[in-house]
Amino acid sequence: MRVKTFTFIITLLLSSTFYLFAQHAEQKYYSETDPLVLEKLEQWQDMKFGLLMHWGAYSQWGIVESWSICAEDVGWCRRKSDNYTEYKKEYENLKNTFNPIDFNPEKWAKAARDAGMKYVVFTTKHHDGFCMFDSKYTNYKITDPDCPFSVNDKSNVTLEIFNAFRDEGMWAGAYFSKPDWHCEDYWWPNFATPDRNVNYDIKKYPERWENYVQFTHNQIMELVSDYGKVDILWFDGGWVAANNKDQDVRMGELKLKAREKQPGLIVVDRAVPGPNQNYLTPENRVPEKMLPYPWESCIIAGGGWSWVPNAKYKSGREAIHLLVDIVSKGGNLLFNIAPGPDGTWHDEAYELLAKIGDWMEVNNECIYGTRPVSPYKEGSVCLTGKEDGSTFIIYLGGENESAPPPLISMTSWSPPEGAAITMVGLDGLLKWEKNGDGFVLHVPEKVQITPPCKHAWVFRVHPK
Repeated sequence: MRVKTFTFIITLLLSSTFYLFAQHAEQKYYSETDPLVLEKLEQWQDMKFGLLMHWGAYSQWGIVESWSICAEDVGWCRRKSDNYTEYKKEYENLKNTFNPIDFNPEKWAKAARDAGMKYVVFTTKHHDGFCMFDSKYTNYKITDPDCPFSVNDKSNVTLEIFNAFRDEGMWAGAYFSKPDWHCEDYWWPNFATPDRNVNYDIKKYPERWENYVQFTHNQIMELVSDYGKVDILWFDGGWVAANNKDQDVRMGELKLKAREKQPGLIVVDRAVPGPNQNYLTPENRVPEKMLPYPWESCIIAGGGWSWVPNAKYKSGREAIHLLVDIVSKGGNLLFNIAPGPDGTWHDEAYELLAKIGDWMEVNNECIYGTRPVSPYKEGSVCLTGKEDGSTFIIYLGGENESAPPPLISMTSWSPPEGAAITMVGLDGLLKWEKNGDGFVLHVPEKVQITPPCKHAWVFRVHPK
C-alpha cells in the first residue's frame, strides 16, 4: 500500500511539475511556415499590448477560476470545505445563479482602446468546462435555460465581447481550455479525479478519449465558424499533450481545420513545445533577457486572474514600466482584468487603464511597431527601435521622480556620431555627447519643470 501511495504521489508531482516548468522556463521555439501566419505574427508583434479577461460563474464566489474543484493538494486548489463532493456540486450549481446584468462590453472595449490596447483574449471556456459561448455540445454554459442570464439579449457573451472589441478596431482572441473537468469523457464519473489529468487509462478506453477529442474539435470549430473574425486561438491546459498520459487532442489536425475557416489564424498551444505554439507565453513574469522569438507575458493587473473583491491594482507607474520592460525585450504585454459577478470591472481597473492611456497618447511611437535594440536595458534606461532606423531611449522614473533627471546616460550603447535627439512630446534638439562606449544626454531645466508625461520619459534618436 505504501508503495502504491508513493507511486501515486510521484506521478502527481511529475505531471504537475511538467506543466509548471513549461510555463516558467524558457522553451525551444519552433518557427511557423505558413506565410499567412508569419505575416499575422509580424502584425501581432507590432501591437505590443493586449487585454486578457478571465470570467465565469466562479466570479460569484470571488475565488480562483476552476482550480478549487481540482483535488490536488496545492495552494491554488484549496477550498473552504471538508467535503469535496458537496463542494463540487455547489460549484457546478453556480450556473443556476449567474446573472451579470450589468454586462457592458462596449465600455470595456473603449477603455481598452483608450489605454492603447490592440487585441483581446477572452476565456470562452476555462478548465471547469463552463462555456461563456453558446456551444451546442454541452448544457454547461451561460446560454443554458437554467442560467438566469440566458434570457438576456447579450447572453452569448463571447460573441458580444468579440463584436464590441472588433468595433473598436481591435483583434479578437479566444482563450480555450483543452482539459474540460465537466465533460464525462475527460473526468469519467466511473473513477475518482485525483488530479488535473484525464482520470482513466486512455489506452484501455480509446473510444472514450476519441469522443473527447471530437468534443474538443467541435467546440473549437464553433468558435472559428460562428463568431466572426478570430485572430488568435489561445489554448490553456498544457498538460493535455501527447507526451503526458497520451492526452493527444491532435492539435496539428485541429489547427489546420481552424485555419480553413480563419486563414492566418495564430495558434498558441501554451506550454507545449512544438509547431502549434506560434508564440510563447511566460506567465505572470517578465524574462530577464531579450527573447529572439515572438512572446507575450500574461500578467495580472490587479487581484487575481479571476475577480476578487477589493482587488489591489498595479500603479500607473508599475504598469507603464512593465510595458516598457517587456517591449524592450521583444515581447507583448497581455494585461489581465477580471469582470465581476454583475458583469462590471472594478473602478480601479478603469483608473489604471486611463493612466496608461495618458502615457501612451504621448509616447506610443516608442511602443508600437518597434523591435529590440541591444543591449535592450541598462539600469533605468530601456531601448527600442523602429524599422526606419530611429532608436528610442526610455528613462524609467524612480518612485519619487516626477520628472527626468538633468543627465541620462548609458555605458554600453551610444547613438551614432552626430545623431539628432529630441524628446517625444516636445520640440527642440537636446545636447548629448559620447562617453567611452556610452553617452550622456542633457535634459533641459524647462523639461524637468514641465515634463510631457509621468513615470517614464522618451527620447528619440533620429536616423541620419
